[in-house]
Amino acid sequence: MNITHEFDTIAAISTPLGMGGVGVIRISGNNAFDVIKKIYSKHNFKPNTISHGWIVEETGIKVDEVLVLPFFAPHSYTGEDVIEIHCHGGVNIVKKILSMCLTAGCRPAEKGEFTKRAFLNKKMDLSQAEAVADLIHSKTQDFVSVSAKNLSGVLANQINDIRASIMEVLSRIIAGIDFPEDVAEPEYSYIADTISKSIQDIESILKSASASNIMRQGVSVAIVGRPNVGKSSLFNTLLNLDRAIVTDIAGTTRDVLKETLDFGIPVTLIDTAGIREDDSVSKVEEIGIEYSKQSLEEADLVLFLYDASQGITEEDETIWNLVKTKNNIRIANKSDLVQHKTSDAHYISTKTREGIDEIRDLIKSKVCDINPETLEFTTNTRQQECLRQAKCSLAIALEAANREELQDLISIDIKSALLALDELTGEVVTDEILNNIFDNFCIGK
Repeated sequence: MNITHEFDTIAAISTPLGMGGVGVIRISGNNAFDVIKKIYSKHNFKPNTISHGWIVEETGIKVDEVLVLPFFAPHSYTGEDVIEIHCHGGVNIVKKILSMCLTAGCRPAEKGEFTKRAFLNKKMDLSQAEAVADLIHSKTQDFVSVSAKNLSGVLANQINDIRASIMEVLSRIIAGIDFPEDVAEPEYSYIADTISKSIQDIESILKSASASNIMRQGVSVAIVGRPNVGKSSLFNTLLNLDRAIVTDIAGTTRDVLKETLDFGIPVTLIDTAGIREDDSVSKVEEIGIEYSKQSLEEADLVLFLYDASQGITEEDETIWNLVKTKNNIRIANKSDLVQHKTSDAHYISTKTREGIDEIRDLIKSKVCDINPETLEFTTNTRQQECLRQAKCSLAIALEAANREELQDLISIDIKSALLALDELTGEVVTDEILNNIFDNFCIGK
C-alpha cells in the first residue's frame, strides 16, 4: 500500500548548519510544489530539470538566489513529491528559507523522517535504511565503503534469496496439505536439504557479525603508566596533534582524554592519568587515577609505558601487574636517552618519533585484524538477532523433517523463520522498531 497520502508535507535543513558554499532545504509531501510556488520566483517545473531563481517574501523582497531541484513522485528519494532548495550556506539564510517553507504549509520533519518515508513507500527495505544511518555516522572510510554495499542492496538480496528458498518449501507443504488429492506432499529429504542449505546461508552471514560490530563500534586503546613517562606525549604523537597538555610536572593529566583514530576501524585512543600512590596525590588526581584503572580494565588493548632512561621501577612493576593479563603492548619511551635495549619491550621516542610507526603497526595487528575489502556487507545487532531467530526456527524444522513428523507441524517453524527474516528487511515491523531505528538519524535525512 502506498501511504503517501497519509502524511503531512514536511521540510528540514539537510546540510549541517554553519558557514559554507551551499545549504540545502528539503521538502517532501503532496503539497511540496504548492509550498515552493508560494516562496519562489518561478512556478513552472519540469521533471529532471534544475530551476534557477529567487526565494522571495510576500512583500516582494528577495531573500536569496537559489537552485531548485524538483522530483516528481514516485521518482524521488521518499517516493513523494520532493523539492530541494540549494541556497547559499550561511546559517541565517537557510534558517530563513526553512521558516518561509513552514509558514507556506510545511511542518518540521522529525529525525530520519525522509528516509522513513522512503522505507514506507517501498523505495528501500529496512536494511538499506539502516545503511543510510551507518553512512551518516561512519567513523572510518572503510566502514563507509561497506555501508555503501548495504545501501546498494547486497544484504537485502542475500536475505531475499534465503527467504525465497524457504518460501518455496512452505508453499509446497501448504499445497500438499490443502489440496491432497491434486498435490503430493514434498519429500522429507527435499525439505531437509532445503532447510539445511538455508541454515548454512544464514550462518555464512553471521560469520561477519563480529567484524561488523568492531567496524561499527570500534575498539579502545588505553595508554597507562606512572606519571611523567610520556603518556600524553605518545597520545599527541599518535594523533599528530597537541591534544593533551605535556609538562615535566607529575600529575598534569588528571582526567581521561579520548580521541578517535581511523585505522580501518575506529580506534578510541585514551590518555590516562599517571598511576601512583603517595601522600602528594591530591583529591582531584586521585579521582583521575581511579578513572585510569577503570579505563585499563575496559580497554581492548593497553599500551603500558615506562621511562627507558630510568628502567623498570617498583611503581612500574605494580602497574605492569595490573596490565600483563590484558591484551597489551609493553613500550619503553625515551629511547633516545639509552644505549642498551632489552628485548622485552618496544622502544620508542616521542621526541624523535623513533619506533612510532612500528607501534602503529602493532596496534593495528592487535585490534584491527579485519580486511574490510573481504566483507560483502555488515550487519547490526538487530539484524543479527533476527538471523539467529530464523536459524533457531529452521533448526527445529530440520529436526522435525529428519524425524518425518507431520508437515503441518513443520510448517509452523518455517513460518516463524520467515517472520524473523521479514522483520529484518521490514516486511513485518512494529512501530517500536521503526522508532528505535529512525531516532538515530539526524533531522533532514
